[in-house]
Amino acid sequence: MSARPPVVPIAVAASNELACAAAVQVAAQGGNSVDAALAATLVTTVSEPGLVSLAGAGYVTVAPPDGSPPVTIDGGVVMPGKGVDPVRLGGGLRTVSTDYAGGVTMTVGHGSVATPGALRALDMASRRYGALPWQEVLGPAIEVADGGFPHGQASHHYLTFVHESVFGWQPESHAALHDEAGELIGPGQRVVVPQLVDSLRLIAEQGADAFYAGDLARTIVADMEAADGLVTAEDLASYRAAVRPSAQAGLADWQVCTNPAPAVGGVVLAAMVSLLAGRPSSAGWDADDRLALVAVQRAVLQHRTQVLDVAEDRITAAQRLLALVERRDLELISSPSTTHVSVVGADGSACAITVSCGYNSGVLVPGTGIWLNNCLGEQELTPHGPHGQPPGTRLLTAMAPTVGRRSDGAVLAIGSPGSDRIPTAISQTLLSHVNGGLPLAAAVAHPRAHVRVVGGDLVDHEADWPVPGNLTLPTRAMPAHSMYFGGVGVAMWTPDGGLAAAGDPRRTGAVAISG
Repeated sequence: MSARPPVVPIAVAASNELACAAAVQVAAQGGNSVDAALAATLVTTVSEPGLVSLAGAGYVTVAPPDGSPPVTIDGGVVMPGKGVDPVRLGGGLRTVSTDYAGGVTMTVGHGSVATPGALRALDMASRRYGALPWQEVLGPAIEVADGGFPHGQASHHYLTFVHESVFGWQPESHAALHDEAGELIGPGQRVVVPQLVDSLRLIAEQGADAFYAGDLARTIVADMEAADGLVTAEDLASYRAAVRPSAQAGLADWQVCTNPAPAVGGVVLAAMVSLLAGRPSSAGWDADDRLALVAVQRAVLQHRTQVLDVAEDRITAAQRLLALVERRDLELISSPSTTHVSVVGADGSACAITVSCGYNSGVLVPGTGIWLNNCLGEQELTPHGPHGQPPGTRLLTAMAPTVGRRSDGAVLAIGSPGSDRIPTAISQTLLSHVNGGLPLAAAVAHPRAHVRVVGGDLVDHEADWPVPGNLTLPTRAMPAHSMYFGGVGVAMWTPDGGLAAAGDPRRTGAVAISG
């Protein structure tokens, strides 16, 4: 029998206590920071119904302990429909409007499901960078699915808006989230998703192939064909995760590495961090800093919607944006649901994973316990319409799992859920900690603002974010620590301070330190 890997202490920030416990458990078994992050992420796909699932998008950014350049494993969703009769385009769609996040219109149903990539990315990360067998990494998720889990606050909050409109039209989906009286299962009450544990055991035994080419794939495709969905056997079998060099940006004595193009979230984050270099000062965010924050967000987010989102070649478009950023000229630039895990190891490694199923399609594939994404139904991800791109096209994403390495060897992992608020949440946290000198927890909790550029410029801000007196844009105040502004999780190791982690009070984030 081969020797177990040495135990490396870790720090983890995740969306709930179950996920943190999974990371600590796997680290105690000899898992490294990647194993721990994978285990925590897989538990969130079980224990955050409505917010995330196994059948969504996933991105993994890894900083190896030897200091080699970070990479991002791209498990983004793609446009399905290989071999589909064009007459099916436009079918299987339901339009839903909710009050969630200040008002969201989305498309759900079988026709809103994109070809998932998360499991391929997680499997690849395990094989390339993990120290433990895949089966052991899946162990905590299997335990949680088998015994059920207490309904978390974040999931319950989202479902109060959509449990009937999104999850009520399909009997299997409705039954999994409601009690015998038809009421949404309350926070803290136990949720057991039928057949999910069986699917997880199959994935543990066969790897991601079980989902993309095995029995689970056949079950998913049969359900798609019966209800006007576009995902075919060819879509699933041909899906591949991609390994890409991470996008990079300098921030003081840190090198920040994040999700590269064709994703847009990391590119937007890198641009914002670079353009706000030196802000705030150690005295904190003054009025000039906040005005600069608004101006940068407005310029970069407008560039995203007007250029990046509609570019035929997003990689080239992203390179052009970052070249403009180097010139520090805003005039040249202007023209929901997710979960995140951050883990660092005392060996100098870091892993950040962000996964999403969109707002969820409401489709629980019968016999599997697996909810499917609605990434074709998120209007901000599909500027050409739900079925308007060729099969195989990587869809847009704002997800930006990020790692950083400081000149003295310190490492961090950071990320956030929150749709288009992801880059603005991460950038404000990094700037507050690195430039402003705030401790991790204070930087995460610090009041945030976000410029909404679709439908007219509007500065959304938390009530305790001081609005500069000479700000010319309209504003909208939201409660302090509003879930709308993301849920940043950050873990860090420094040579002098050791391990630390901070979770976001906006989303009851959990943290843990092992060893």
